[in-house]
Amino acid sequence: MGEESSFGVGDADLDTILAGFAGTSDGAQGSCPYPVNEPMIHHWCDAIGDRNPSYLDRDFAAKSTFGGIVAPPAMLQAWTMRGLRPDTPDEAAAKQAAGDRKSVLQVLDEAGYTSVVATNCEQEYVRYLEPGDQLTHTVEVESVSPEKKTGLGIGRFVTQLYTFRDQKNEVVGTMRFRILKFKPPSETGK
Repeated sequence: MGEESSFGVGDADLDTILAGFAGTSDGAQGSCPYPVNEPMIHHWCDAIGDRNPSYLDRDFAAKSTFGGIVAPPAMLQAWTMRGLRPDTPDEAAAKQAAGDRKSVLQVLDEAGYTSVVATNCEQEYVRYLEPGDQLTHTVEVESVSPEKKTGLGIGRFVTQLYTFRDQKNEVVGTMRFRILKFKPPSETGK
């Protein structure tokens, strides 16, 4: 076995532990405390500078193929982002069910990969969201790469698949989110 990492296991053991996360849910989930709503759609459009009348003009949207206001597809993740609010009952139950089981990100933190940068995000939309939709999401770890040497430092790429569902438990979209968890340069002698 090779040199021990700060996680207390050799690199080969860490690779095995991390590989075990692939294809699993690490218990992460989210829900929207508020339904999809027109004020937030308007707020988003104002911030982005998007003047699409399907998002903003009730009369136009009523005559469109949508039959009413719809949310910009790029808002998909925004509806379930945590912010500083307390856990919902479903989120608290999921945390309790996970118990002491660590997430892949916690394992990487303990192994010294404490810095993070998002590298890319790919979203797929099944349908437009409408005011009143209530979203939830689950997260699956798709993969954790072997250790890579990058311009930021030595790290591992983690790819997670978010699946977004509406109040009928129907999939409305997915998001593949990839981050680089890396060791700060001071820990790698850089």
